[in-house]
Amino acid sequence: MGEAKVKPFTQPPVTPELVASHGLTAEEYQKIVALLGREPNYTELGVFSVMWSEHCSYKSSRHYLKQLPTEGPRVLQGPGENAGVVDIGDGLAVAFKMESHNHPSFIEPYQGAATGVGGILRDIFTMGARPIASLNSLRFGAVDHPRTRYLVSGVVAGIGGYGNCIGVPTVGGEVFFDACYNANILVNAFALGIAKKNRIFKGIAKGTGNPVIYVGSKTGRDGIHGATMASESFSEEKEQRRPTVQVGDPFTEKLLLEACLELMEKDCIIGIQDMGAAGLTSSSSEMAGRGGCGIDIDLSSVPLREAGMTPYEILLSESQERMLLVAKKGKEKEVQRIFEKWDLDAVVIGRVTKDQQFRTRFGGVEVARIPIGALTKEAPVYLRAASRPPHQDQLQHLDLSAIATPADLGATLKELLGSPNIASKEWVYRQYDHYVRSNTVVAPGADAAVIRIKGTKKALALTVDGNSRYCFLDPYVGGALAVVEAARNLACVGARPVGLTDCLNFGSPENPAVMWQFAQVIRGMRDACSALKVPVVSGNVSFYNETDGAPIYPTPTIGMVGLLSKVERVVTPWFKSAGDIVVLLGRTREELGGSEYLKQIHGMIKGTPPWIDLKLEQAVQNCCLEAIDQGILRSAHDVSDGGLAVTLAECCIGGPDRPMGVRIESHEMIRGDALLFSESQSRIVVSVKESDVTELEEIAARHNAPAQVIGTTGGARFVVQPLLQLPVEELKSVWATGLTARLK
Repeated sequence: MGEAKVKPFTQPPVTPELVASHGLTAEEYQKIVALLGREPNYTELGVFSVMWSEHCSYKSSRHYLKQLPTEGPRVLQGPGENAGVVDIGDGLAVAFKMESHNHPSFIEPYQGAATGVGGILRDIFTMGARPIASLNSLRFGAVDHPRTRYLVSGVVAGIGGYGNCIGVPTVGGEVFFDACYNANILVNAFALGIAKKNRIFKGIAKGTGNPVIYVGSKTGRDGIHGATMASESFSEEKEQRRPTVQVGDPFTEKLLLEACLELMEKDCIIGIQDMGAAGLTSSSSEMAGRGGCGIDIDLSSVPLREAGMTPYEILLSESQERMLLVAKKGKEKEVQRIFEKWDLDAVVIGRVTKDQQFRTRFGGVEVARIPIGALTKEAPVYLRAASRPPHQDQLQHLDLSAIATPADLGATLKELLGSPNIASKEWVYRQYDHYVRSNTVVAPGADAAVIRIKGTKKALALTVDGNSRYCFLDPYVGGALAVVEAARNLACVGARPVGLTDCLNFGSPENPAVMWQFAQVIRGMRDACSALKVPVVSGNVSFYNETDGAPIYPTPTIGMVGLLSKVERVVTPWFKSAGDIVVLLGRTREELGGSEYLKQIHGMIKGTPPWIDLKLEQAVQNCCLEAIDQGILRSAHDVSDGGLAVTLAECCIGGPDRPMGVRIESHEMIRGDALLFSESQSRIVVSVKESDVTELEEIAARHNAPAQVIGTTGGARFVVQPLLQLPVEELKSVWATGLTARLK
């Protein structure tokens, strides 16, 4: 293999066709020539192509992302690093991030999803935090599409296979099906870890002469141009991109995690970064860029697992389980000793320089020399054309008078409970280990997962949320609703938000309608984050989620983290005892636009999503949180997909115990289907002992939150007078088997 490293390498000529094949425009190429003062060679062209890709440079989104609030009293590290970091007290901090692995997961679902998990975990322990929880947000095509079952099975197995092997629990997530994802599924992976507040590490290179050390697995040809592929729309040739999908090894990642955390206990390193998208190229140039220095790398020293690899391939490989670190001069042996203990490579491959150049050599010959700023600061930034599509008005027009209320609302409720987007997702999450490490207090299936912080009385609540149908109909409102629903889910378990990460999945930014959607979603998120005082500390943008010109719905996924001061106060969604009083916080309105009911029962995606009153939202959440703090809530569940009837049914049938009935008395003067299935926002169904109703009403009055007693728990039937009554066991059977029956 040593001979293969230094085999003579001839740079192919750079032609206009080669430039185009690298995803660079003629104008971008001319900018490269101007920055270099000469034509780039083949290897340099490859370096620019990945660093200037949408995936790495954010060239179409950077202008808008600046609008998001990123600061707060708890924020220790905001966007721009491997993960965001938030102070949670007691000398501790949490690092968390969400990333997309969409294109690879469609091409090769098992490895695409598995390496998505591996990559996001490395983002966390790179910061010095031990990962303690993973979540995911998955979007698949129509459940009856011929490819959906294969993709669902592969993605779920990949997530479980990697997460279970490395020993990080998968504690929550969401799964959604829609035909808009038939050719572009979404796999968004979230991870969170805990670190000491005073031991946070960053991806930075500093100190002239300090060694640059490669650690982890050897480099192969898998993943080459993965970042470029993630910055392209799919076409009929997508299957040919299979070689760009990386292959993961969770057992090696476990060794790498432990070795890095052990090293971080020593005084050895200046900075450390995951070799993720664009591999060695991005990790080295970004670290140098943050430190205002240069970097000189001998590619002949990089550990390889394949013979005959060229400098181009070594620089662009996205082989997994690799890290790059800058050590203090003289600490090389100690670093190598630790990694040798864990049976991992640790090789000095270069030095930090003061000339602010990205310089790579191969066999003693310089193969690339580029100013660091040209790869980072000088990457193009576009303010692309954005315009509201002309069909938007027609899309938002919904005449409810033309839609008949179903004659049998009980049958309608059963159809909704058995639909893929509402039915139980236990088939998915039972394949994940969600109790490993023994921190899990609330496992998948609730509004938010809850993780105990050992050594304290505190806990963390975690959720991922987003409704792409809302964003398709009104991206501004949809963006805001994604944020407030995530916060509401945290409130339902008793947690107050401390920070947010996002994964913004859209079609091509070259489409003005897509850029209009993106800009509106950012505005909605900004306003909701500002109102709820939730900072955005990390995130990811995934453009080009479209095939042959057909984009997905705009899909902002929100990952939010909340803090519970007393873990014993945690609340779950399910009714606990017969005779408890059911109270609705918030108001129900005739808002059926964009609802699961309208899509599932009437086959329509029309109207406007429910409006959001941010002051009312704050009032309802604060009321719920204070009631939990006072220890009077027996259960709490937010009203979302499927409306009030589905929420109440889930409270009856979703828990670990036998189903419990409920009797609801309705006095609302609105049409029956709207009462049951409207998705009006800022609503939470709670239950309390009869003796605590007055105290709950007093808390609600203090917060100016509407609170209405609507029923009583108990019995074996689900009753909403005068609209429907059904056996709860029948509802549970429909809900529990709805998804698995469709995926057989």
